[in-house]
Amino acid sequence: MQTEVIRVDGMNCMGCVNKVKTGLESIAGVKRADVSLEQKQVILQYDESEADPQQFRLAIRNAGFESIS
Repeated sequence: MQTEVIRVDGMNCMGCVNKVKTGLESIAGVKRADVSLEQKQVILQYDESEADPQQFRLAIRNAGFESIS
């Protein structure tokens, strides 16, 4: 199990948080996505044999936000 922290730019409400969380949790291998509006970040726990970190950034972009390395 791997953990990755990704900063997310553009979230300003709980609806934003839910869009990001739903998008990330739909990726195979993602076990948990804790999205923080206050910290503007997500902490992901995932199985590295199933999920590719590039998928995370794409899911965030598809939800309408930008990931910051």
